[in-house]
Amino acid sequence: MAGYVELFNLSKIYDPKGKVAVVRAFNLDMAQGEFISLIGHSGCGKSTVLTMVAGLNDISEGSVVVAKREISGPGPDRGVVFQAPCLLPWMSAFDNVMLGVERVFPHASKKERTDIVTYYLSLVGLGSALKKFPKELSEGMKQRVGIARAFALAPKMLLLDEPFGKLDSLTRMELQDVLLELLDKDPKTTLMVTHDVDEALLLSDRIVMMTNGPEARVGETLAVPFVRPRVRASVLEHESYYDLRGRMIQFLEEQDQHRHTAPKEPEPSPANVVVAASA
Repeated sequence: MAGYVELFNLSKIYDPKGKVAVVRAFNLDMAQGEFISLIGHSGCGKSTVLTMVAGLNDISEGSVVVAKREISGPGPDRGVVFQAPCLLPWMSAFDNVMLGVERVFPHASKKERTDIVTYYLSLVGLGSALKKFPKELSEGMKQRVGIARAFALAPKMLLLDEPFGKLDSLTRMELQDVLLELLDKDPKTTLMVTHDVDEALLLSDRIVMMTNGPEARVGETLAVPFVRPRVRASVLEHESYYDLRGRMIQFLEEQDQHRHTAPKEPEPSPANVVVAASA
């Protein structure tokens, strides 16, 4: 269903006079079950867009609609996974996930809630670590808990803010595969922020490349033709892979050139300084 998630003229303005907009008139429609990655240079507003969709950052202009409902703040219909999973250190992996499940499913029986938590922790490979505390878990295991927690809430939309950015390469690849398997079993409309062009190609149905900020917007959108379920080896061998990868890198390099060649504010001439001082 086209327009399951709609970002309409979304803007974030920090200057009260409206002069400094990090993101301006950002438009995006997402079909139900679609996976879209936002990619662009640091500071272009990718995470700003994502946190506005999450309801964690006020929207200055425009609107966000999820499943025909305009959002006005955070809610369980949007599951969020950040770069750091922010687990409560005094709770086990099981209890960290259960905390949200109890709030979202208050009328479910204890067994039903237990089954939900156990199911998703098992899906991410932590079936034998349910009772372990965060201090006993590796960074990759902690992020698995964060992913399980997001899926366990049965959200309409999944929001991922560089979820694998702090992990080593091997763990990152393992968790990318875990995410692909989860989405095969439990499809979610997903918006992900990433700096990694290969990660975007592996996971996405479309890739939205953002222009530099301020006034960042959608610069170009790439459709990713790889079939699902995704297999990493097949993706890398696809005839379009390196053409798509090359276009993404070219776009980022073009934005980098624009950033370095953008006209700067003229410095005051010595004569102007003297005149100003005299005045």
